[in-house]
Amino acid sequence: MREKTHDTQTDIQDRAILVTLVTQQIKRGSSDPEHSLEELVKLAETAGVEVLTTLTQNREKPDTKWFIGKGKAEELRLVADEMGATTAIFDQELSGAQVRNLEEMLDVKIVDRTQLILDIFAQRAGTREGNIQVELAQLSYLLPRLSGHGKNLSRLGGGIGTRGPGESKLETDRRHIRGRITDLKAQLDEVVRHRHLYRERRKKSGIIQVALVGYTNAGKSTLLRQLTDADVYVENQLFATLDPTSRTLELPNGREVILTDTVGFIQNLPHDLVAAFRATLEEVNEADLVLHVVDSSSPMRDEQMSVVDRILNDLGAAGKPTLTIYNKIDLCSPEEAYTLRSGGDSLIINAYKEADLKQLCDTIQEKLMGDTVVFALPAARGDLIALAYRTGEVIEQEVDGEEGELLRLTIQLSKQDYEVNGHRLHPYIV
Repeated sequence: MREKTHDTQTDIQDRAILVTLVTQQIKRGSSDPEHSLEELVKLAETAGVEVLTTLTQNREKPDTKWFIGKGKAEELRLVADEMGATTAIFDQELSGAQVRNLEEMLDVKIVDRTQLILDIFAQRAGTREGNIQVELAQLSYLLPRLSGHGKNLSRLGGGIGTRGPGESKLETDRRHIRGRITDLKAQLDEVVRHRHLYRERRKKSGIIQVALVGYTNAGKSTLLRQLTDADVYVENQLFATLDPTSRTLELPNGREVILTDTVGFIQNLPHDLVAAFRATLEEVNEADLVLHVVDSSSPMRDEQMSVVDRILNDLGAAGKPTLTIYNKIDLCSPEEAYTLRSGGDSLIINAYKEADLKQLCDTIQEKLMGDTVVFALPAARGDLIALAYRTGEVIEQEVDGEEGELLRLTIQLSKQDYEVNGHRLHPYIV
């Protein structure tokens, strides 16, 4: 078969047909195939793709050569020719051989869900760390599939699936790519080291950290902006936030905490992406309180919450003190809102409603500010007195002892504060 050449213009929008395969295993799984396909539509639109139509195939298991079977692949080719599609996007991950076979039959660019998500991250990466993480994830994904992406790689700058590392890196041999991956991992290790040192400094200074986590497009960045006046990108689209953003939040009692927005999660989040972004996501492990933001209006709310819980567990952040925030309550029907519970470890809010934001801040303060403890400190130990003021909220101060050699401080101290710094004050607890 004669090798075809392809146009590489960058100003032509991808026109795609979205394809999903429903197997018995998927039907028995926790994810809903229809919802997954709807999510793929949103992902494609986020990547700047014009979605022409969707195609669903039901099989017992994937076809090893054509994934959806040769007959369905031929049907896809006819639809693509008729509609003028330039791309076929599959909701599941494809092997290099499947990409090659489908590309030869269809003569369009073949992209799978993983590659689409990686492409969106490549568009959104705005920091050196973000770029390193995205390139590392893309190269780790592409390395075992190079033999199946020949035409994709020849379309330099040709839209989704071609952004990020670029042709000059991807068309080299595997040894070069492995060397590049090793180099990127070394750079990322240095970033991790600096981040660890920064977190240690924050711990020693007694700074309380709060992390926003949740499914993509749940409203985390909106909350950060509303609570802290942060100048962050807020848009009704998937993965509007990629690089983590931290801002100072002042609680009603005047205590300041660091509030960090993190990248949103999604079902079937690529393993290589989770691995590459582990350094960023580990901010959650260091948080004193996790705010799990939920889109309460989503029909897949429970499934999305399960995805977040599963990823947090994979990151080793399960069991952290957590407050579940049911956001977008204004988009729920009265019947849907009635099923949600507020109180204890959950709260129902509208991120744009001032009264709800005040209630949220009060609840955060209540969760962070724990028991009241009385310390009797030597008046001459200015270092311990400063530590007490820095660590907790001093409610009352009283001079004690015959010659005023002791200073009694009544302090509201959270469990996290006591575990980090309390051992230095412990001998002086009354």
